[in-house]
Amino acid sequence: MRKLNDIIPPSRRKDMDSMNSPVSGSREPLRLSERPPRFPYTTVIIVIAIIAVSIGALFYFSSAKVEITPNTVSADVQGSFTAEKSAGDLPFEIITAQKIASQSTKGSGTKEVSSSASGTITIYNTQSSSQKLITNTRFATTAGLIFRIHSPVTIPGGSETKPGSISVKVYADKPGSTYNVGPTSFTIPGFAGLPQESKVYARSTTAMSGGASGNVPIVDAALETTARAALKTALAPDLEASLQSQVPSGYTLLKGASKTTFQSLESEPSSTTGMVDVKEQGTITAVIFPNAALAKAVALSVAGLGYQGEPLTLSEDSKLVLLPDEGIPTAEESTFSFRLNGTASLIYTVDSTRISAAISGKTRSAAEVALTNYPEVKRAVITLRPFWRQTFPQDPASIAVSVVNP
Repeated sequence: MRKLNDIIPPSRRKDMDSMNSPVSGSREPLRLSERPPRFPYTTVIIVIAIIAVSIGALFYFSSAKVEITPNTVSADVQGSFTAEKSAGDLPFEIITAQKIASQSTKGSGTKEVSSSASGTITIYNTQSSSQKLITNTRFATTAGLIFRIHSPVTIPGGSETKPGSISVKVYADKPGSTYNVGPTSFTIPGFAGLPQESKVYARSTTAMSGGASGNVPIVDAALETTARAALKTALAPDLEASLQSQVPSGYTLLKGASKTTFQSLESEPSSTTGMVDVKEQGTITAVIFPNAALAKAVALSVAGLGYQGEPLTLSEDSKLVLLPDEGIPTAEESTFSFRLNGTASLIYTVDSTRISAAISGKTRSAAEVALTNYPEVKRAVITLRPFWRQTFPQDPASIAVSVVNP
């Protein structure tokens, strides 16, 4: 009986034998798992989370901003103006600074003197009706020193917030240097116990001077003249600096709007034997204006500017000179007439609320067009985030408006 081997040809039989024969060092045949592959849920979740966080961050840091460069106008100014004290479209205020300087000079003897101090005070009246004061009305300092007026005056009525006022000269009741007091407040002894006691009062902004008695040192006239000239030269810049420090924020002091006066004070013995201290007192008074009010008045005075009353400020680069019609006003004057010559640099004031309201809810292109209708806007830089955002928020409070220097 024939076997299977006898049926398979010898060439095929050899191949089958080699396949069935174990081979030393051969690997096990690869066996694939019968389980289907798992879906990568973890990877997908991480990717989705990253995308969600990124989108959330974009919205969290989203913004709507506009950066405004204000418009500026340069104008030649040559006109007349009238300002009112603390009132009207163009109000003005008076500020004053005072300093005393001394220089030691060789003495040339002594002389007998007896003189009374004097100075200027401002009397205030908070009553609604005017108040009359007779000649020799007394004014008392906090230390009890008495000064008097030498002619009758009438103080206009006012109120607690805006009292009527008038400036007058007063004279010490007695001679002597004791009355050479600095700026102080005064009461009127004649009103003690009356309603006017708290309604009418006075203050001085400069020192009383000229009071002397007994032997005082003297200096050779030529030496004294030289010394006083040097003191005036030294005082001038100090007075200017002191005045500038008194200009309130938002006010402007123009060139030509101040006046400096000097008063020769009595010489005093120096701490050095044979020397005399020559003294000179300088007082500077100036008119200042609210910057915005002055800028508006200047703009209205320039023909052809096309100004429509928008808020303005006067730049520090302006080169304006003030020329008083009748000198710098005193504290009791209520009006001040002057001329201005030079070049004014006017900067339009940007109202952030007005700008944000104008562009709220608009597209970028519509906002750009809208801002061209505002004279205060010279240039506007718009920033919208995320990058695909092209419309400003409906709520103006969500729009950040910043102003840069022109």
